[in-house]
Amino acid sequence: MEAAAGLQEAAPVALKFEFNPKLGIDNPVLSLAEDRGPSDVWLCPERPRFCLLSKEEGGSFGFHLQQELGGARHVVCRVEPGTSAQRQGLREGDRILGVNRHAVEQEALEAVARLIRASGPRVLLAVVAGPALDTARAQQGDGALLCPTLGPGVRPRLCHIVRDEGGFGFSVTHEHQGSFWLVLSPGGAAERAGVPPGARLLEVNGVGVETLTHSQLSRRLWQSGEQVTLLVAAPEVEEQCRQRGMPLAAPLAEGWALPTRPRCLHLEKGPQGFGFLLREEKGLGGHLGQFLWEVDPGLPADKAGMQAGDRLVAVAGESVEGLGHEETVSRIRAQGSRVALTVVDPKADRFFRMVRLSPLLFLESAEAPASPQSTRSASGAETEDPPGADTALPRAPRGSRQCCLYPGPGGGYGFRLSYVASGPRLSISQVTPGGSAARAGLQQGDEILEVNGRPVDGEDDVDRLHQLAEAEPPLCLKLGARSPRGWSGL
Repeated sequence: MEAAAGLQEAAPVALKFEFNPKLGIDNPVLSLAEDRGPSDVWLCPERPRFCLLSKEEGGSFGFHLQQELGGARHVVCRVEPGTSAQRQGLREGDRILGVNRHAVEQEALEAVARLIRASGPRVLLAVVAGPALDTARAQQGDGALLCPTLGPGVRPRLCHIVRDEGGFGFSVTHEHQGSFWLVLSPGGAAERAGVPPGARLLEVNGVGVETLTHSQLSRRLWQSGEQVTLLVAAPEVEEQCRQRGMPLAAPLAEGWALPTRPRCLHLEKGPQGFGFLLREEKGLGGHLGQFLWEVDPGLPADKAGMQAGDRLVAVAGESVEGLGHEETVSRIRAQGSRVALTVVDPKADRFFRMVRLSPLLFLESAEAPASPQSTRSASGAETEDPPGADTALPRAPRGSRQCCLYPGPGGGYGFRLSYVASGPRLSISQVTPGGSAARAGLQQGDEILEVNGRPVDGEDDVDRLHQLAEAEPPLCLKLGARSPRGWSGL
């Protein structure tokens, strides 16, 4: 049994962390080092690797799947030369463990192919070489090499920001070309759209930033006009992906404040039928699609919320992208008198084509509120965090601000402290460019007023801060205005 799965180009967004030994490690707890760690997962054949594939309209990803005889493993049986699959390192004999954020090793072949088709122009595959899988299973049993996943709320975010009188509500810091982080304006448009504090910027309107200079990025943001859609990752998401060897890929994203979403319509056939006409015609960019027209008032389609001009993207949750008219009609008829249709209106169609993602990736949260203002973090709106990662804090009084930090890949927070006997007791004397502290907005000279809710008022606080490496993240600081004094290292 074999299933073809889709082609064409995508630049992987696997992110590399760099360690500059010139920075040194002054404070053994608040280390300035942020490297990848001693082990490189990409060089370990016993660990899953990730392939981010993409395709052009009407093309394929460039590989074929088959199911092992007598087993549930999905094997890449053919990779087409010159395709995205070949360029991104997919090889014949690879076993597929995951599709985007779904573990699929125990799924049927058709279910796996359906997930790949529903991913749209881009798909992230977790794979492992066949011999490595067999060796691991022989040594560790069937539980070995489970697909690494990200939990709900700990994933990259696709955030749609609408400019207000304060602009987009963020500024951009960078360490080198392609590495950008956002510093949020409190209460600004970006914060209201769900951009987390210290977020790493990955894409602007569906285009990766890894090859852009700072001036090119600024020009692209200016050209966005009154609204922009950013793919971002919070520091804790970046860290979890690093630990799992996962790229910060767009198909893993959850939507925040999106301007539109797909709609799932549930229809039950009445005496006069469903009450709509399905027609194949050219849509955006001249590409063929299946469109819904002549919605009869008062009949099931109208009552379910169907609008003339909607484009059909799925039947019973299964993508119909690329299917011809007759096959699409057959799938609708096969559902009988009750059918679930997933549709997008022209506005949604334009949006999801711009960000190069399938609307089906955002279907499961389509009923979520469009704005995340109901839950707030220390310096912005966020979804509920998993247990142990709660960052909710009261707002800082005027003249101070709150910052929550997570350890970087090397285990440090990326800043250095100084202590003086008079004046500001504890202050920031050095901040690693691009580190966790820099991404959270810490600056040289900031005075520390509170640590994890406890006031800083004496020399004993230095000893307490030296124990931070053993504390559960995040590290939450209340910071005062920058101090004009000089600094002396600890």
